[in-house]
Order: sequence, then structure tokens, then C-alpha cells
Amino acid sequence: MIGVELAKLFRRPRTYVIAALLCALPLTVAIFLATTRIPPPPGQGGAFLSAVLSNGALYPAAAMALVLPVFLPVSVAVLAGDAVAGEASAGTLRYLLIRPVSRTRLLVAKLISLVAFVLFAIVSVLVTSYLTGILLFGVSTSSAGVALPPDVTSLSGVTISPAGLALRLLGTVAYIVISMLGVAAIALFLSTVTDSSLGAAMGALAVLVTSQVLVTLDAAAAIRPYLPTRYWLAWVDFFRDPVLWRDIERGAGIQLVYLAVLLGAAWANFLTKDVAN
Repeated sequence: MIGVELAKLFRRPRTYVIAALLCALPLTVAIFLATTRIPPPPGQGGAFLSAVLSNGALYPAAAMALVLPVFLPVSVAVLAGDAVAGEASAGTLRYLLIRPVSRTRLLVAKLISLVAFVLFAIVSVLVTSYLTGILLFGVSTSSAGVALPPDVTSLSGVTISPAGLALRLLGTVAYIVISMLGVAAIALFLSTVTDSSLGAAMGALAVLVTSQVLVTLDAAAAIRPYLPTRYWLAWVDFFRDPVLWRDIERGAGIQLVYLAVLLGAAWANFLTKDVAN
């Protein structure tokens, strides 16, 4: 069943269209930066955008900062919302379950296909943004390694080796995957509640937008640490020297709680879901 879902994911043109759109935003931003050579003012724009003008090797990190707040969560919510509800509305869910496939196994296969999509999307953005960065901005020739930007490290002159940069990017990928699985869990649960994939996706996005608003609201300070989007950008701490683990650990912990609770609810609801019609 897992193989079927993965084959279905990578046979559909929408998978590649979504990945291409995710890659298009960093590419567009890079073209403007390379053409004008005007960095964003301090404290404005995405993280690392000022630093990439002198070192294109950092552009994958800048690209992640560009796609994470909106585009990547929307993509995950759309696909996760369609996972069960789309099958139900198309009338194929009943035929899937007629075969000797348990509902638990089907739900696990759907989840694994979502993980595969998130990894595919992130790797696509990282690879294209790295190639874009070195093509448009070049790579620093410093023998000390890659210089981290002062606005990220809070220090000047901090450098890491290329291997260190690769390890930090791998940590970033792992952290973002966990964060997006929280989004997938919300949409997947709603997908088992309704037969409308659009309704499930919009419901998940409504939850995320509400969370983003509450994160910035001082009156919501008491619940801010428990909101699903609170620590989304904590991956930037991988690029500090030394790495600051507090928010990374808290962010991963919160997402794992959401993942366990919502997937458990999705599983319980899907087991009793009426798909006779």
C-alpha cells in the first residue's frame, strides 16, 4: 500500500507543479538581488538575504526562510487535506477499502506519502537555491570556511566549514520536516472528518493563520508557547555559533505532541468513518 501511495504521489503532475512553484520564489528573489545588489534593510526581509550577496553558498538557508512561512505550509495542507477526503469525494475510498487493506495501513501509507512529498519539496528548494546562489552570487573563497552573517550569529567574523554548513542544513531539513508534519496532521485529521478536500485544507490553513496571529498578540502570551507555528523559524538557531538548542527542542517537542494527538484522532475517526456511499 505504501508503494501504491508513493507511486501515485510521483505520477501526479501536481507534485512537480507545486515543487516548481516553491522553487520559483527563491529564484525570483535571487534574480532581483543579483540584478540590483540591494540587500534588505537590517531586521527586514528573510534571514540570510544580506549575506548571500557575498556568499551564494548560504542561499539555501535564505530560500528556506522564504518558503516556510506561507508557501510550504499551504502546499502540505492542500495535499494532506486531499489525502482521505479527496478519495471519498471521488468515490475511490470505498473501493480501496474493499480490498484486503486495513484502514490503519491506508492511513499510514497516506502519512508516509506526505513525508515523502515534504522531503521532495525541501530537497528541490535546497538544490535549486544552492545552484542559483553559486551561479548568481558566487562562493566565498575564504580558506577559513563559510562566514555566517552577523545578524544571525550576533557575532562578527564567525565562520564554519563547508561540512559544518552541510550538517546545519541537514538539521534544518529535519526540523522543517517535523514542523510540516504538524501541518499535515491537522489537515489529515480534518480530511477524515469531511469529504471535501478543499474544506479540510482551508480548515488547516485557518488554524495556522489563527496561530500566526496569536503568536504576535501580547494578550495571548499565556498560550503562545503551545501554538503550532510558534517555533517554525527556530531552525535559524542551527546557524548560530554555538547552536542554540532551546527553541529547537521546544519546537520539535510541540510538533510531536500535535502529531501524536491529531494522528490518533484521525485514526480513531477513520476507523469508524462510514464510506458505504
